[in-house]
Amino acid sequence: MTAAPALDPQRTALVLVDLMDRIVALPLEPRKGADVLAASQELAAAFRAAGALVVLIRVERPSVAEQPPGSGLVAGLPRDGDLEVVKRTLGGFQGTDLDERLRARGIRTLVFGGIATNLGVESTARAAADLGYDLVFVEDALAAFTAAEHEASVRLDFPRLGTVVTASRVRLAAG
Repeated sequence: MTAAPALDPQRTALVLVDLMDRIVALPLEPRKGADVLAASQELAAAFRAAGALVVLIRVERPSVAEQPPGSGLVAGLPRDGDLEVVKRTLGGFQGTDLDERLRARGIRTLVFGGIATNLGVESTARAAADLGYDLVFVEDALAAFTAAEHEASVRLDFPRLGTVVTASRVRLAAG
């Protein structure tokens, strides 16, 4: 894995996908949901401290009267100033105003974490790449249902879409 270039906090957003109680609690690989959540919370704190945008995407099941228990974002994750997006498909762009909201803020680079690596994260990232965003994937802030699914995204797909790094290599430029 390479080091990420110093990221401009005014043009970069941290995008965290599906960090909801019912998803974080699932059996995940290669790390537990609690570990993904901890790494994501540390990243979010660093991004907020640098004045960068934090985007929290969560899924709601379409065409149901009530969402299952645990469908909200993990308590304590959202903060004032964060952008919350509700998706009803695998990816965070389809059927939402995410692209418009990012462009209105001048965001050009997206740094990804969340669950599941090969589903919600990858679907959102593919759409972001199609829209022209620069992408960074934080490998140790991601997990999937199997290690093989996670590894396929991280080793095969993500390097074609952007840069794969560990959380310790994410650097925000001083403002």
